[in-house]
Amino acid sequence: MTNVASSSDKTPSFEKTWGSSTSSGYCSEEEPDSEFEQYFTARTSFFPQTRKANVNANVKQDEQIEWGKQELNTADYQQKVKEYNAQINSNLFMNMNKDGSYTGFIKVQFKLVRPVSVPPPKKGGHDARGRKASGVKRRTSFYLPKDASKHLHISSRTSAREVIEALLKKFTVVDNPGKFALFERSERHDQVYIRKVSDDERPLRLRLCAGPNEKVLSFVLKENETGEVNWHAFSMPELKNFLLILQREEEEHVKQIVQRYALARTKMREALAGSTPG
Repeated sequence: MTNVASSSDKTPSFEKTWGSSTSSGYCSEEEPDSEFEQYFTARTSFFPQTRKANVNANVKQDEQIEWGKQELNTADYQQKVKEYNAQINSNLFMNMNKDGSYTGFIKVQFKLVRPVSVPPPKKGGHDARGRKASGVKRRTSFYLPKDASKHLHISSRTSAREVIEALLKKFTVVDNPGKFALFERSERHDQVYIRKVSDDERPLRLRLCAGPNEKVLSFVLKENETGEVNWHAFSMPELKNFLLILQREEEEHVKQIVQRYALARTKMREALAGSTPG
């Protein structure tokens, strides 16, 4: 990517900062006549559990943040970069370039509820479990650890869409970038505000204008939810696996209902047997 680079036009630098030791649920299962993905994970359901309406009552969606609309000239940016660097206690500084652009780091937190797919191991290589790869077509999918995060070195000209593509490329994720969206999160007056960042917005500019405080502004990568799931964005193997997962969930749910009613029936019979007529 030409935009995700420093002033020296070198490959962008990334720093992995895993925020959790949770297992990723890594898997790579072979099936001789298909490309079905098998997901092995600690999750009990493919879809997130239904939440009560009042659980996230303090989270507001699509709150417009004014700092993204500030009109600044080159001198303003130079002053803001100087002020920004004076507030941080790490080496993640921002640097001005001669052409008026600047480079710096943004931290992106992953909040994904679905697994991501990576390419199968190359022929003659080994898969995630150390087994020698064969010629059988297969896909490898895993859940990213909860609250995993990544520092990304970008330019002030890097768009939100390019940030998403860079993150997926770094993790060798082969899913369609259109499945994901970048969100900005802020905390104000004991409330959390979430806003979807449009594809052409510049995340580093938002970071600079907001300052380094993560509570004032942080970035989150989530599934690109638009109300209804865009099933056409998924590949045929993915869709078939979703049906398999849903079938297993349905069977498990039916099993639990049958067991619950059987237990209730047994308790009622015991109560009837122990009761005295009249």
